[in-house]
This record gives sequence, structure tokens and C-alpha cells, in this order.
Amino acid sequence: MSPNPEEEIDECLHLLRALVREPSVVGVEDAFFRVIRRELEECDVKVQRYHGLLVAQGSQPDSLYLSAHVDRHGLLCTGPNEFQYAAFIAGNRGELTGDSVSEQFMEIVAGRFEGQRVQAHTPFAGSYLGQGMITRSYVCPRRRNLIFELDGLEFLQPGTPVSFLDRLRVDGGLLSAQLDNVVSVAVLIEMIRTGFQGTALFTAGEEAGRSWRFVVEWFLLQNISTDRLIVLDTSPFPTLDEVSKQQVVLRNRDSMATFDGPTTDRLVSLCNELGIRYRFKDRYVELLNREREKPLSIGRTELGRVISATDGSVRGTTLQLPTSSYHTATETAEIASISSLLQLLRRLADWGVSHPA
Repeated sequence: MSPNPEEEIDECLHLLRALVREPSVVGVEDAFFRVIRRELEECDVKVQRYHGLLVAQGSQPDSLYLSAHVDRHGLLCTGPNEFQYAAFIAGNRGELTGDSVSEQFMEIVAGRFEGQRVQAHTPFAGSYLGQGMITRSYVCPRRRNLIFELDGLEFLQPGTPVSFLDRLRVDGGLLSAQLDNVVSVAVLIEMIRTGFQGTALFTAGEEAGRSWRFVVEWFLLQNISTDRLIVLDTSPFPTLDEVSKQQVVLRNRDSMATFDGPTTDRLVSLCNELGIRYRFKDRYVELLNREREKPLSIGRTELGRVISATDGSVRGTTLQLPTSSYHTATETAEIASISSLLQLLRRLADWGVSHPA
């Protein structure tokens, strides 16, 4: 029996409230993986940890594959009282090609962090080390990275992660925090708690362009080909008015690959059946670019990279939550959109069970 929608969203928000308080800076996600594992210990699923990946499987693992990345943006201490945006430090230089959404947003969000409280933790154990405040943030033209000046954490050693001090805020029908992508993690855990019997993939390093490698390696290791991979994420819009025009965001493609048509069509049919408003992000960006001198990128997603790397043997589509204030600690979404996300995934999971792969 399907769970009561109101009770389910309440449980999901309760879980989300707890998860946003846990640090998970991109590249240093070990402590958060242990948090997820603890949440799943009482569920009837098999949980296995791989490098950069946590996999939870039910009794019908091939019925549907759901993926969400666990990492969030934060800072990394890179020298004496020196802090850089963790996703774009030197180790990820190969990802700085100019066509990612994150890079195009860098200039826009650079000044939003001043006054933001932050906290430092040990890299692996996640033990608390102290708090500080961002006094300045700017883009360094030579290093092509966001540079931060902090007050209160001068004692940290290089390699120490610093996360934004985050709390979930609920105001009417809206909620805000650094939602990308802890909100999808909460949705996946709630799905598992309420009986999802497929496979859930929790990936690391998505904000650094690395999560797709862990997904591909796992599918190759298991010798699995599928068209049933659904990747969850948030999708940025400039204003709350634009956010409210749809409850979920779909895609036909990204800059890397075309997504699986029948799977995308299945989501469209379910949206129409359930009365859920949707918009295709690739079409939205294409329309905007008709009036822009400098075109926006349609983005490079985890799924597009997976499809490209496997020559289409692993494919599917994306299901995204529309948000505003992207890549900040006040990223905002509608609660109704999270409820719609859960409804769609529940129906999609039921279809997967009734139509064995």
C-alpha cells in the first residue's frame, strides 16, 4: 500500500532537516556516507560501499535504478589561512572548460557568501574543529576559482574541509537550505523506508564532475545494461516566479548525450496522469539563448556522462527539483515539488516492478 502523501512529505522533511546539518563537502564525503548507512540499517535492503559510491538494493534491484549525489559545495583549506571553492581546486582543473553550469554561475554567486557562517571538520571522521565567518569571496582571474577570506579558522591545516553552517528553513510552502543535492538523498532514503525494492546509488564528487565515473565502474563491475537509470538533482532558475511555473524539471538531453526517449516519455505520461506541472530544461535554455548574446549552457549532467562513457548501454533520464538561489545556503524549493517528486518516483517504481527488465 502506498504511504499517505502528507505523512510521507512530513517524514521526508524531518529527515532532510537532520541531513542538512551534516557536512559533506565535495571530495570529502566519507562521514556523510556513514550517516546515510546508519539511516538505512533498519531497512530491508543490502547496503554496500564502494569507492565514491554507496549502493542500497532491495529484492528487485533491476526494476529501477535511482541515483543522487551526496556532495555539497564548500571550501577546502589549501594553505596558511587560504581557502578555495572545493569543487574547483587544482585537482579538478580538467573540469574547468567553461561550459559547465557551475562555472557560468561562479561570477554571479561570488559575492553572495559574505557574512556566511562556516564550520570545519576533520576530513574522514567528520569531527568538529570550529566555526568561522566568510568576510570576503571573489573570483581569482589567474586561478579561475572562488577564493574565500575567513575569520576564525586561521589554525586549519591544508586539506581540511569547511562546510557552510546549514539549517533547513521552512516558510509557508517553501523550504531553503543548501539543497543541492541533500534533498534528493532525503527523497531516496524515504523511498527505501517506504518499500522501494530497486537500486539506489548515492554518489560522491558530482560537483567536481567525478560521480559518473563511480556509477560507470559499478555498472561495468556488475555487467549490467539498463535503460532504467533515473538521476535526481536540483535545477536552477533565476527567480521564485520561474520556479513556480513547474513542479518538476525533465530533460531530453544535456551537452554530453541524448537521454532515453521512452523513459522520458514515461515520466511525461505520469506527470500528465497525476496533474504534475513540468518543464524541459533543455528547451527552456534554448529559448533563453535566442535572446542572449552569450548563450547559457544546457549543462553537463551525471547521466549524460554515463550514457556517453557506456555508449548508451546504461541510459535513462533525469528528474529534477526546480530551485532558486542555486549553489548557496539559501537554495529554495517548493514543498509541493518534493511531494510531486515522491509521487512520480513511487509510480515509476511500481511500473518497474510490474514490468521486469
